[in-house]
Amino acid sequence: MSSTETVPAAPSLPADVRVGVIGVGQMGADHVERIARRIKGARVSVVTDYFREKAEEIAAGIPGCRVADGPEELIAAEDVDAVLIASPGAFHKDQAIACIAAGKPVLCEKPLAMNPQDAYAVVEAEKAAGRPLVSLGFMRRFDREYAELKDAIDSGELGQISIINCKHRNARTLPGFVDAMMVYDSAVHEIDAIHYFLDEPIVAVQAVLPVPGPRADEGQHDPMILLLRTASGRIVTDELYVNTDSGYEVRTEVLGSRGIATIGQEIARVTTQKPGGAWGGAIPADFRPRFVDAYDAEVQAWIAAVADGSLVAERSATAWDGYLAAAACEAAEAALTTEGFVPVTVLSRP
Repeated sequence: MSSTETVPAAPSLPADVRVGVIGVGQMGADHVERIARRIKGARVSVVTDYFREKAEEIAAGIPGCRVADGPEELIAAEDVDAVLIASPGAFHKDQAIACIAAGKPVLCEKPLAMNPQDAYAVVEAEKAAGRPLVSLGFMRRFDREYAELKDAIDSGELGQISIINCKHRNARTLPGFVDAMMVYDSAVHEIDAIHYFLDEPIVAVQAVLPVPGPRADEGQHDPMILLLRTASGRIVTDELYVNTDSGYEVRTEVLGSRGIATIGQEIARVTTQKPGGAWGGAIPADFRPRFVDAYDAEVQAWIAAVADGSLVAERSATAWDGYLAAAACEAAEAALTTEGFVPVTVLSRP
C-alpha cells in the first residue's frame, strides 16, 4: 500500500463483533469454541480453511456461521468486522497485510511472519494505515502469574534485575521438529516475555548445545539452552526441553537486588519426574490447559478493544513486538551454528 492510499474507515459495529477465523486446525478450532462459548460481545460469523471439509464441520456447530472459499473472501466479507488468523505461520504476513488494507482489526497467532523482513513489512503497512490494527497472539502477556511478575518488576519491588532464568518443557514433538523449530515455535514465547517484562530489546543470542541425544540424527539437540543479552546488559537463560515424555510446563525466575520471584511453580510440587509420567502428581499434557485462562483473557481484551475503537488491547503484543521477536529468533537460529553471541539486527521503528 502506498502512503497516498487510504484505509477504509472502521464500520459501525453491531452489538456483537462478527469475527472471521482463518484456519480451523487445533488453535483455530479452539478459538472458535472460545468465542462461541466463553467470550462476551462477539460471535464467529465466517470460517475458512485449506481443508474445506474441516471448515464446514466447524461451522456446522456454530449457529449463524458460514464457510468462505478462502482468506481473501473472508477478509472482504461484509459480515466480518474483525479477523483472527490461525493459519500456518507462512501465510500470516500476507493475511495480516490484507486485513490492514481492508481496515479490519486482526488478532494474529504467532509468528507475525517467518522472518524479520516480512514482519517489518507488516509494521510498515500498519504505519501507512495510520492506526493500530494488529494484535499478536503472545497469550502469556494475559496470564495472571506473568502479569503479577510484570507488576513486581515495574514497581521496583525486586530491585535491579540482573538475571532471568526460563524453562520451557514439552512432553514430545512430532518428527521433523528440528533445532530451528525449537527456536521459532518454543523459545519465541520466552523471547516475547522478556520484551514484555523488561521493556527493552534483546541484542544478542548464544546457543549452548548438549552432547548428541537420541534425536540428534533428526536435527534436534534436546535439551538446549539459549543465552540472551538485553540492551542494558541483563542475561536471560532459556532452557528448552521438548521431549521430556512427561508433560508441559514453563517457569520463569527473576533475580533482583531486593528479591527473587518465580512463576510456574503450581505444577512443580512434584520432586520426581520420569519418562512415561511416573511421579506423584500431574502435569498438563500440552500448553492448552496451562494457558486456557490467558487465551480467554487475550481474546476477550481484543474484542473489547475492537468494540470500543481502540483496536489493540493495552497489554497485547503489537506488530512491532512481532518484528522484535522475529529478529531475535533469526539471531538465535544463526547462533545454533555459530560460536559465541550473535547480534540481533533491528531496523528503526517506522
